[in-house]
Amino acid sequence: MGMLVPSTLAGRLLSAFSQPLGSLWRSLPLLLCWLRAAIWWLVPERRQRQVREAPAEETPEEEEGDDGALPTVPTSVNYHFTRQCNYKCGFCFHTAKTSFVLPLEEAKRGLLLLKEAGMEKINFSGGEPFIQDRGEYVGKLVRFCKEELRLPSVSIVSNGSLIRERWFRDYGEYLDILAISCDSFDEQVNVLIGRGQGKKNHVENLQKLRMWCRDYRVAFKINSVINRFNVEEDMRDQIRELNPVRWKVFQCLLIEGENSGADALREAERFVISDEEFEGFLERHKEVSCLVPESNQKMKDSYLILDEYMRFLNCRNGRKDPSKSILDVGVEEAIKFSGFDEKMFLKRGGKYVWSKADLKLDW
Repeated sequence: MGMLVPSTLAGRLLSAFSQPLGSLWRSLPLLLCWLRAAIWWLVPERRQRQVREAPAEETPEEEEGDDGALPTVPTSVNYHFTRQCNYKCGFCFHTAKTSFVLPLEEAKRGLLLLKEAGMEKINFSGGEPFIQDRGEYVGKLVRFCKEELRLPSVSIVSNGSLIRERWFRDYGEYLDILAISCDSFDEQVNVLIGRGQGKKNHVENLQKLRMWCRDYRVAFKINSVINRFNVEEDMRDQIRELNPVRWKVFQCLLIEGENSGADALREAERFVISDEEFEGFLERHKEVSCLVPESNQKMKDSYLILDEYMRFLNCRNGRKDPSKSILDVGVEEAIKFSGFDEKMFLKRGGKYVWSKADLKLDW
């Protein structure tokens, strides 16, 4: 049929153009019908021929796992490599239940496995990340992730109390974002929460860290947990003055076995606020452009969390149920038990401009 239609059409055209002009005009509608028919036949045949000639590719079914679902990609991972901390925040939901820290080379092996599985961003957290080897441990991991793994984004969450300028000189160039936990700009409230440390002033230290981040070209971020002691506070002026790239505002969350329940190291019930109180805090601060709110519902399933043994922690049932370690079974097998909800991760804004090279900050 593919050869017949063009031949017939050619004959019709020759016949038409050999006629007088008047007859040609009368034949034009018929010629248009023939032309449309030719296109109708030729296009499907061309598409079929392209399909026949194209190289064979794997079907989605062949790429899927045994349960028919595509493997979860660990795009952004939070690695809590230590549970030890020098603060005693009453609502802490990753408490010092062990003192274990992986040997540095084993931690690097796990990070390489994550990179090979698709990781683009790693966030080091704790506990307090700078408590291990006075920050050298996390510094070496930061450098490894940026220099050898070439990750687009490397970040740290810290209370900031143990960071020294020397660390920025040694490792600042490899760090994209430093997030400092600050729940209040009233030092008395920080003491009530558990962020007080003798004569040191948490707020004054925060301002010093902001200056170092600017000097050593590290994007500065603030994390705040909204709880019973700070829910009525107005932080607008201080946040605008510090001008972080993001101000992550969390609702105080109960996790069984961590800050709630018989075997927990913290009793966070007295810190808990209602959803309405959390919304009231957000409403008061809605004009702050860098505000990123995270309610309990958004937090629970939208983070990929690795513990000190490099096990994914599933928080769907209100506690942290661990998978097997990625060092033992690999990332694809372990991540099946993470409880991770990728749609919620994207909905809460988990994917953003997270490389300092792309942030185009006015240092």
